[in-house]
Amino acid sequence: MPVSNPRILYVDDKDCCQMVGLMLNIAEPGYELVVVASADEAMNLMADGKFNLYVLECLLPGTSGIELCRRIRKADQNTPILFYTGMARPADRSVAMAAGATEYLVKPNDLDKIIGTITRLLNKSSSISKPESASGRRVYQGIY
Repeated sequence: MPVSNPRILYVDDKDCCQMVGLMLNIAEPGYELVVVASADEAMNLMADGKFNLYVLECLLPGTSGIELCRRIRKADQNTPILFYTGMARPADRSVAMAAGATEYLVKPNDLDKIIGTITRLLNKSSSISKPESASGRRVYQGIY
């Protein structure tokens, strides 16, 4: 069963997030995309609310995306985690998948493929309930 008005936490640099966020809102209106630039900011937001999907970059300032993935999996076994990263080696993919990633896409990638993957992961997650604050908006925190 598809998730209506899903909340997506995107942890990456500003430019990439804005591009994907814009395309996602054009393709799938109603998504709430919350964007932060560090794992610490992501962990703070996760403590305050539920998300239906996590989109992570491997290379983050401070705590890595891989470590963030492990922390998410420790707290939440069900919510999909998509890595959208510039790390293209097979070993990078293997480490991310072992940490708990659901999917792994390498930048740059066709935006239709990214949006299709996000939509598929959200539709596949029938056990995820709709977060209360989903509003079809984009929220950028800690990105300057």
